[in-house]
Amino acid sequence: MRILFVGDVVGRSGRAAIERHLPDLRRRLALDVVVVNAENAAGGYGLTAKIAQRLFELGTDLITLGNHAWDQRELLTHIENEPRIVRPLNMMPGTPGRGIGELRLPDGRRFVVLQVLGRLFMGLADDPMRAVEAELASLSLPGTVDAILIDVHAEATSEKLAHGHGFDGRVSAVVGTHTHVPTADHRVLAGGTAFITDVGMTGDYDSVIGMDKQASLERWRSPLPGKKMEPAQGEATLCAVLIETDDATGLARRIEPVRIGGAMPAALPEPH
Repeated sequence: MRILFVGDVVGRSGRAAIERHLPDLRRRLALDVVVVNAENAAGGYGLTAKIAQRLFELGTDLITLGNHAWDQRELLTHIENEPRIVRPLNMMPGTPGRGIGELRLPDGRRFVVLQVLGRLFMGLADDPMRAVEAELASLSLPGTVDAILIDVHAEATSEKLAHGHGFDGRVSAVVGTHTHVPTADHRVLAGGTAFITDVGMTGDYDSVIGMDKQASLERWRSPLPGKKMEPAQGEATLCAVLIETDDATGLARRIEPVRIGGAMPAALPEPH
């Protein structure tokens, strides 16, 4: 199975990069599944139903969220009727939506994505590892599903690494999101799980993690409340990873970075 996971889409420039590049990537890389983290897609804060629909039209199969899931209040109701949008699994009981998404491919293969919030510096959330364990009790590779990806939306690199090693050999991939800076540690772990600490953002890198530089500088220079942070509007880099799994085992054969446009060095793997 060939899976593209796209890192946090930030604002209008990030959405423009999806518009410009995703349909071609879907064809060029012969993708089976596209998952997009879109928790910052609506002006840097959350996701709207309209933006979600456009992402689906452009070739996205499943959308993951994060700690900004509810910044756009309309999503509280929309998510109940849209199973393709996945919020963190370990949010408190009674939270709208679901923390697991599923895609059935035309040939019958079954893909599952889980998302969890990290525990460090991320506010109230239940134990993410326990939440994943509960889901994996009914999911197995290659028995009940053909590929499983976990999006770990977390601040701490150590916490993301712990998830990678903790679920190595039991899921196809563990990918980190949230910090908006792509890391160079993409690899297949000893047990066969693809891992990267952070995929990076799909946004303007001539910024401070996707937000306007000047407003960010003012925030760091003064303890006083400043103006609302707004996304930078320059050309975005689409940051993603391509993950290829073995259909016989559900584990990863390879993981490679994908970077197109904007300020970041380009990286485009060959479709083996």
